[in-house]
Amino acid sequence: MSRVGKKPILIPAGVEMKVTVGAVEVSGPKGKLSMQLNNQVRLEESEGKVWVKSENENAGNLLGLTRTLVANMVIGVTEGWTKILELSGTGFRATTTGEELVLALGFSHPVKIPAPSGIRFEVKENKIKVAGSDKSLVGQVTAEIRSWKPADPYKAKGLKYENEIIIKKAGKAAKVGGTTTK
Repeated sequence: MSRVGKKPILIPAGVEMKVTVGAVEVSGPKGKLSMQLNNQVRLEESEGKVWVKSENENAGNLLGLTRTLVANMVIGVTEGWTKILELSGTGFRATTTGEELVLALGFSHPVKIPAPSGIRFEVKENKIKVAGSDKSLVGQVTAEIRSWKPADPYKAKGLKYENEIIIKKAGKAAKVGGTTTK
């Protein structure tokens, strides 16, 4: 039995949860999210709390997964999720134009990334903030942006997550001593 799956999910004020057979829909001040449920688990709601129950005893790992996904949906519609990328390097810039992120990453053309539905971009100095209510979508969009120019391990130039530590590698060392000729 999963320890995480046994914990109840607290439903804060202003959040509505609609549980149907095989699906759950959560709506709140920051949006509305829905998810299909595995047929081995079900949700039981009472007194502002939701418990994840299993249909058989072999679904222990699904209990914890389902509970975490539903809890992330509740947090997403109340507080929202954000990830921050840092851009470093000479000439690298990021700007927003409406619903689009424009990156100058040293290519011959600017990289334009449209914001998917439910995602917002903010750029301040050299930091790109990706915000939204769906945690997995925020993470996916952030990873796609980072894939355009991941931080270089030799000079640490490019895109990196806010708290990511880039361990710099030593460059190629010059050959010690003179050259020998015959």
